[in-house]
Amino acid sequence: MQVIVTPDPGAAFQQAASIIAGEIRSNPSPVLGLATGRTMEGIYSLLVQDHLQNGLDFSATTSFNLDEYVGLSASNPQSYRHYMNDHLFAHVNMRADHVHVPDGLAEDLNAECQAYEQAIHDAGGIGLQLLGIGETGHIGFNEPPSPFDSRTRQVTLHPVTRRQNAGMFGGDANKVPEKALTMGVGTILDARHLLLVACGRSKADIIARALLDTVTPDVSASALRLHPHCTVILDTAAARMWQERSALVS
Repeated sequence: MQVIVTPDPGAAFQQAASIIAGEIRSNPSPVLGLATGRTMEGIYSLLVQDHLQNGLDFSATTSFNLDEYVGLSASNPQSYRHYMNDHLFAHVNMRADHVHVPDGLAEDLNAECQAYEQAIHDAGGIGLQLLGIGETGHIGFNEPPSPFDSRTRQVTLHPVTRRQNAGMFGGDANKVPEKALTMGVGTILDARHLLLVACGRSKADIIARALLDTVTPDVSASALRLHPHCTVILDTAAARMWQERSALVS
């Protein structure tokens, strides 16, 4: 695992965007796993800028988003499909048939999850998977405990996660859907390169736990330590506790 500590969030976003742009430029048919959240907005803004100013070409790129809320349509402003359209898809030259986000309105959610796994397989697997980390330690919506061999499935969101995500729902956690579809931990670990980005002091404790404590399904992000090619990018605030605890044991 490579851990990169940057002086501020902007530098973290730039590092991550450079890695993603490098994957797109170096691979004739890149397959990206994408994430959502405020951290990702800064990364996507830089990728859009690279596309508009430097011609970063997304036309051969295929993408798979980590998750989606159950019960929200793609046109709902709180859906992750709408988020992705706003922050990336509508501003670059990705083909519509190369974009994949789980369908939270699918009539058969289990079949939707199985089809999502098959689509990832048919695309040749994910080359680079972008990740954030939730306060429960989740990657995707893999709330504790999440088996490390889990696949795309329906999950119940932890109350902490619903509170964390309330900002997109007018600050009311009760309006955040209780269920979501998410790639499983095993699905995420299948990607050839994992890229986790975390910024801010609110992430400091869970980052330290994920990177230093026992590897356990109770903190799904700890599974990243089992992966042969994982890059973690932190700003100084998010890295603080990890650095302090690492110094104590060195």
